[in-house]
Amino acid sequence: MNRALLVLPLIALAACTAAPAQDPAPQPQPTTPPARTTTAQAPGTPPPAPEPSADGQCPYLESAEVADANGQRVGGVKISDGKPPSCFFYRSDGSLQLSVRVFTGEPALAEAVVDEAAPVATSNPATAPAGWEGGSLAGDDGAVYAVAKGGTAVVVTSNQEQTIKARRITESVIESLGL
Repeated sequence: MNRALLVLPLIALAACTAAPAQDPAPQPQPTTPPARTTTAQAPGTPPPAPEPSADGQCPYLESAEVADANGQRVGGVKISDGKPPSCFFYRSDGSLQLSVRVFTGEPALAEAVVDEAAPVATSNPATAPAGWEGGSLAGDDGAVYAVAKGGTAVVVTSNQEQTIKARRITESVIESLGL
């Protein structure tokens, strides 16, 4: 019995001084990459309209030509990023009088750009210059003339109610860019 009494404290002492158990080996991490979020647009959805980003001259349309065609003096010009840039022509009071958007890319997207600006189903047909097709609309807020050919679209919006003014600018832009 004395032995049993001696053995019990030794077992208790051994249990208190035993080395701590080691952590189990690290488990390998799964090799599946995390899910990625993309901002790709749906097929046939036009890209967002460009925004003015800097003051500057339009490389394919002179301010004097805009003033003659649109009937208002140009007080300032801004351009967007991109090649070619979109051009924004302002009146002397700072309000937008005319904008020009040139899109180049897939033919379906060019058509979507035109259809967004002047829905072909509800606008008047636009067929100038020859070989270009789209729509034109006039309203109290102004006019739009939008046409596409292949993968290129040209959209002109004016604060004037007559589509002829936007059409003249569109024809000039297409000629100037050699489209």
